[in-house]
Amino acid sequence: MEIVTLDLEGVLVPEIWIAFAENTGIEALKRTTRDEPDYHRLMEYRMDILRRNGLTLSDIQRVIAGIRPLDGAKAFLDELRELTQVVILSDTFSEFALPLMRQLGYPTIFCNSLTVGSDGMIEGIRMRTENGKKKSVEALQSIGFRVFASGDSYNDLSMIHAADGGCLFRAPERILQEEKDLHLVTEYSELLEAIRAFISDGR
Repeated sequence: MEIVTLDLEGVLVPEIWIAFAENTGIEALKRTTRDEPDYHRLMEYRMDILRRNGLTLSDIQRVIAGIRPLDGAKAFLDELRELTQVVILSDTFSEFALPLMRQLGYPTIFCNSLTVGSDGMIEGIRMRTENGKKKSVEALQSIGFRVFASGDSYNDLSMIHAADGGCLFRAPERILQEEKDLHLVTEYSELLEAIRAFISDGR
């Protein structure tokens, strides 16, 4: 039996932190997992900027409320879910994800959570588990699934490499140069074709 694991931001919805950076005018917040392989370092960097600018979780959530899925993402996900089971594996946070999941038809998502102070400031992150994307793929494999994985960032590479099949989706040039053995697709139709081929190969 097959299952597909997908990254969220950059694959199905725009990058939340880039949208927030554009809304606030803080260019430094445009740094994402496409640029920084160390997720903990990236989040410390972001939280420091939030603290220095007095920005709260509510400020971020107001921006998220205006984010819409990428063009074609909902139709792609609907078609994919008719084809096979899908789990979104994301390093985002449950406090960010709900309005986005509503727009995508409430697919299953495994993500993390935040610790927030009484003043609404983000104080820390609570990872569901370290290297959760890779471990989730391995857990699915351990109960008999063949896994196809796709994402666009550094934090997606471990799950793609651990999976039985997979590809990059609209990944930046820096990652393409470092991961020349990974196939790249840039359209949802290509991603569906790759997944269909993976499913056919297993039958």
